[in-house]
Amino acid sequence: MPTVLFAVLAVLALVSALLVFRLDSMARVTFALLASLCFAGGEVILLGLPYLGVVVVLMMVMEMVVMAVFMIAYMMNPAGLMPMSMVHNKRGSLAISIATFLALTAGILLVPWPRRVGRAPSDTTFQVGASLMGPQMLTMVVLGFVLLATIVAATVLATDRGRYDRFGDDLDQRPARDPAGGGVGR
Repeated sequence: MPTVLFAVLAVLALVSALLVFRLDSMARVTFALLASLCFAGGEVILLGLPYLGVVVVLMMVMEMVVMAVFMIAYMMNPAGLMPMSMVHNKRGSLAISIATFLALTAGILLVPWPRRVGRAPSDTTFQVGASLMGPQMLTMVVLGFVLLATIVAATVLATDRGRYDRFGDDLDQRPARDPAGGGVGR
């Protein structure tokens, strides 16, 4: 059963990846890419790395949702649904992609793959974490908080007014004057 599921996920990942280049709108392409990467995350889970597979799926879902939101908010065409070409320099990109595919396929088929020695670790999640982070776990946790603080600070600095601006500089403006209109006390 795992072999059949692996093959089905592989075919679905390939089909949805091909749809990325066949569909004609950014919104549809975004969701096709999301599907392809989710199927690839399922493959990673089937390979015995559940933590890494779930991280791949969660990261891709969040990334593609953010991309879709920005498309809806900022693209000139409505929600990225107007037809457009997803491929530029079609002949060059086709030649490069075929050459890359053939090189990778040759590498898969011609490289002498090592055989497993010993048994698989009992906790693959711990092994992946230890391999990726090692002694740098504290650094990564601190870096995560620094990045979060940077995002919050950039958002605060990007807004041209705060929640108390309608009360004036000394917060003594009564009744409150809402410079944007439509606020409290319409």
